[in-house]
Amino acid sequence: MPPARPHLVAAAAVLLLLPLAAAQGFRGFSYLLSCGASSPVTDGRGLRWDPDGGYVSAGAPGAVSLPGLVDPTLATLRTFPLRPGAKFCYELPVDRNRRYLVRPTFFYGALFASSSAPPPPVFDLIVDGTFWTAVNTTDDARAGAASSYEGVFPASGRNMSFCLGVNPDYTDAGPFISALQVIQLDDSVYNATDFPTSAMGLIARTKFGSTGGIERYPNDSFDRYWQPFPDNKHAVSSTQNVTSADFWNLPPPDVFNTAFVAEQDAPLVLQWPPVALQNDSYYVSLYFADTLPDNSRTFDVYINDYLFFKDLNVTSAGLSVFATQWILSGLTTIILKPASPSALPPLINAGEVFGLFPVGRLTYARDVLALESMKKNLQNIPEDWNGDPCMPSGYSWTGVTCDEGSKIRVISLNFSSMGLSGFLSPDIANLTALTDISFAHNRLGGSIPNLSNLRNLQRLHLQENQLTGSVPETLGTINTLREIFLQDNNLNGTVPENLLNKTGLTYIFLPGNSFSPQPPH
Repeated sequence: MPPARPHLVAAAAVLLLLPLAAAQGFRGFSYLLSCGASSPVTDGRGLRWDPDGGYVSAGAPGAVSLPGLVDPTLATLRTFPLRPGAKFCYELPVDRNRRYLVRPTFFYGALFASSSAPPPPVFDLIVDGTFWTAVNTTDDARAGAASSYEGVFPASGRNMSFCLGVNPDYTDAGPFISALQVIQLDDSVYNATDFPTSAMGLIARTKFGSTGGIERYPNDSFDRYWQPFPDNKHAVSSTQNVTSADFWNLPPPDVFNTAFVAEQDAPLVLQWPPVALQNDSYYVSLYFADTLPDNSRTFDVYINDYLFFKDLNVTSAGLSVFATQWILSGLTTIILKPASPSALPPLINAGEVFGLFPVGRLTYARDVLALESMKKNLQNIPEDWNGDPCMPSGYSWTGVTCDEGSKIRVISLNFSSMGLSGFLSPDIANLTALTDISFAHNRLGGSIPNLSNLRNLQRLHLQENQLTGSVPETLGTINTLREIFLQDNNLNGTVPENLLNKTGLTYIFLPGNSFSPQPPH
């Protein structure tokens, strides 16, 4: 049985459309990125799309060669290497505790133009520590079309990471992306969703009875795409001055100018959304406005034979009904039944359906800050050192191992032979759950920081670098330490007695250092 009674929101009498932000048309932190572009491009609506290079450190820009390509935002793309388990992330400054519409677009273009070409790669989408969905653009690519995905996510910090994940179970090619929109939503939009625990993935957003193109910006202030759903038998057009500013979801007023209307004395039966759904909870929002001025009609709304709303009184001012956790499974049928045989036939103007999925956990904040500090002091770092260091599962940074207990902690750093240079940040000592550290066989300079806070550290491998200075005596205070390899650096001074005399410790200090006196081999 559906778990939640739907809510009703009526329109107000005064139209208060969102003010347009300077130049771009969106308020707050919003991004329109043309991936792989070297300079801004302007689309047919006058919106400027900026190059993505300032927000991503990985991948290679490329051009799409396809005759007749109209949309300039799809003329370029960014491709990423095939590195199983790696995620490549865009880092976008945002307002903390706000929610954002995220819409990536993928267009394979001429890369899949011939029948002999391999299919497009399949890969994962990840936002912060949350697994979103797998991207499979094969069907759209065969038709020469672009693929777009849309989700609504809460911002948990000052930056939001949008990532493409390389899952070796899917494909043998690296991911790609053509365009990325990240648009801040007003607080009222979809506000009944429990965003601290859930994110939303769009299933369908539809304008019923429309024979025109997609309804979007500037009619929709957030550039949501309202797909037309024509039906010659039931479609009705009207010109309504619906004032939609007091609808929580702020639909564009024009979606109320077309509708499906039932025949007299008959229900309106509509299969929508047009895809089969997995058995799960969904956010469902339906929009209604009487097509006759200063008129109203009453009817019941059913979804898959369950009563969604009884005696819904629809006026020309418009209203919406929504449920935040409505159980759906398989193909969905919307049924609008007249309240009485003599009543005006029921109608519907628009609808939205989102799938709900859990917001992923994040790495312990202190560990994240420590790793970010380490990044700033290192050069030649791996391309996938962006986004959450540990999450989602299977997508930790290269060389980072994590424990997913009550807090998600970093427990091991294995950066051996990565070609790293720079020096070790003292903030590595804030990774207090570490048991293993290896920076062996790199080109690190500087001194060994104080690691005495690492009370669980068992192995410290820093051999074959260019470290200078002395060996800190504080290393001998770490009771758990079992291995320390420091050979082939430029260390000097005296090796602390509390290391040389430490029971159960395996150490290698020579050759390659200038200790006086020389420690035993």
